[in-house]
Amino acid sequence: MIQTNYPPRHIAIIMDGNGRWAKKRGLPRLAGHEAGSKNIHPVVKIFADYGVRYLTLYAFSTENWNRPRIEVAGLLSLLAKKIDRETQAFHQENIRLVHLGRLDRMSQKLREKVQAAVELTKNNTGLTLCLAFDYGGRDEIVQAARHIASAGIPGDNIDESVFARHLHSPDIPDPDLVIRTGGESRLSNFLLWQAAYSELYFTPVLWPDFGPKDVEEALSEYKRRQRRFGKI
Repeated sequence: MIQTNYPPRHIAIIMDGNGRWAKKRGLPRLAGHEAGSKNIHPVVKIFADYGVRYLTLYAFSTENWNRPRIEVAGLLSLLAKKIDRETQAFHQENIRLVHLGRLDRMSQKLREKVQAAVELTKNNTGLTLCLAFDYGGRDEIVQAARHIASAGIPGDNIDESVFARHLHSPDIPDPDLVIRTGGESRLSNFLLWQAAYSELYFTPVLWPDFGPKDVEEALSEYKRRQRRFGKI
C-alpha cells in the first residue's frame, strides 16, 4: 500500500469531461463516456492503494435525463455493461458496492442488476464504492423530508442527525474531499448536504485522462489544507 500521512477517509468525484474528451478526438460523445467508464476501475484501485475507505463517483445526475435520448440510452447501456463486466472483479478485490440515487426510473432488468451487485458485495470490508446514478442532491433532500414527514416525527425532534439518517446512505461518512475533473468549478447538485464542509478540488484534466499523477496532485493539495469546521 502506498504510504501517505493523512489520506482522506472519503473522496467524492464529479467525473466531468467525457464529451469534450471525445470532441477533441473527433469522436461521438458516447465514445467519451465509454472511455470514462474504462477509467473507473483503475482510479478505484489507485485510491484503494492510498488507503481511502470510501469513494463516491457521480455517474448520472437527475438532470441528465434531459440529454438527447440516444445519449441517455447509451449511458444506461454502459451502466449495465459495467455491472456485468466488473462486479465480480470488485467482489474479488473485497470492494463493497453501494448505489446512491433513484432506482424507480431504471428498467426492471437494470434495477435488478444494480440490486444484485449491491447484495453480492454487501459484506466486503475493503473500499466502499458508491455509484451515484440517477442522483441529485436536491432530490435526496426532498426525499429525506418526505420520509421524515411520513414517519410522523415531530418537528421539535428533527435535528441534523435525524435528517441525515433519512438520506440515501446514512452509514456513509461525509466526503473529506470533492474532486471535479474537466475544468468546471461547481458542485452541480452533488452531495449538497454531505459536502457542507468538504474540501473542494477542481482540475482541468478530463475524466478519461485522470490518472495516478492527477490523484497524487489532488491528495497533495488536500494535505496542505487546514480543516477547521468553523473553528479557529
